[in-house]
Amino acid sequence: MITRIIIALSLALAPVAAFANSCPTQMAAIDAALPNASLSDADMAKVKELRAKGEQLHQAGDHAGSEAALGEAKKMLGI
Repeated sequence: MITRIIIALSLALAPVAAFANSCPTQMAAIDAALPNASLSDADMAKVKELRAKGEQLHQAGDHAGSEAALGEAKKMLGI
């Protein structure tokens, strides 16, 4: 019975771990795309702001918020 509970808890927490690891990957993709991006100064500032916000939210444990901010930055960069 305890084994089943442990397995159930492990499966329930697996998606949380997956989202937590996704944020750094998205930040790295944004960092790699920034030097070659052809954006206006205002858009470039917005992308950098969203990237910083995504990192801050990730470190605070808000992975859904981080994913949203990083996703918007990636969308602006076209990646």
